[in-house]
Amino acid sequence: MARIPNVLSTAAPAALTAASGLVGGYGVARWTGQRELGGAVLAVAGAGAAAQWHRSSGAATAAALTGLYVAAFGGSHPLAKRIGAWPSVLAVTGVVAAASTAASVLGSRRS
Repeated sequence: MARIPNVLSTAAPAALTAASGLVGGYGVARWTGQRELGGAVLAVAGAGAAAQWHRSSGAATAAALTGLYVAAFGGSHPLAKRIGAWPSVLAVTGVVAAASTAASVLGSRRS
């Protein structure tokens, strides 16, 4: 049986996958009024990014970045009360994308 390629891991770097999950999850939840649907987007993209991080940087880095991804989601809520919803989502997304990119660069230097 032919193996179906994992489009999520081959088409986009992990930073883009994670950013898409945070921004897309919030956007879907906001525009549809369905928080569960936004959570599904967040979870699917997070799982895809975690798999990419694991392949490119190893289990420890993947665990740390996945923890950061979840913390960013949780932290965006209280931050939104101070600076607004979209600025909060964009701020935490920037942190996760920067950390992911840094891990990718450091991982490629070790190889």
